Amino acid sequence: MTTARYPNVTVELVGQNGNVFNLLGLTRRAMLAAGVPDGEVAEFMTEATNQSSYDAVLGLIMRTVEVQ
Repeated sequence: MTTARYPNVTVELVGQNGNVFNLLGLTRRAMLAAGVPDGEVAEFMTEATNQSSYDAVLGLIMRTVEVQ
């Protein structure tokens, strides 16, 4: 059972450049492509950029979308 806020959005992070800004860009593009409203994507990005660590950002991504 998934606990992602947007279970219909899948982001492949394995094998990607692990730079946090790259991961956020991949997530943002996937959310927009899946039809998540711009305002909700903006809220996600604001929350992500206010995290205090790389691990916190990864946790937020995993709570928001399905990660592969």
